[in-house]
Amino acid sequence: MAEQQNTKTSPAEFMNQVRAEARKVVWPSRQETVRTAIFVFIMMLILGVFFLGVDTLFSAVMQWLLTLA
Repeated sequence: MAEQQNTKTSPAEFMNQVRAEARKVVWPSRQETVRTAIFVFIMMLILGVFFLGVDTLFSAVMQWLLTLA
């Protein structure tokens, strides 16, 4: 097991490391962002309708079971 060094990073060195890592970030293009947002919106609609159907079905089954009691 390697020993960990207890050296502290200076604020200036920390900021240099942050800048270096920030340069590596690949930001999506406007087209990719719009396409992803549209996809998320469509999936929300599909899942919303699906869960509405499941909830309505369970509600109908529960109402029917309660009429048997």
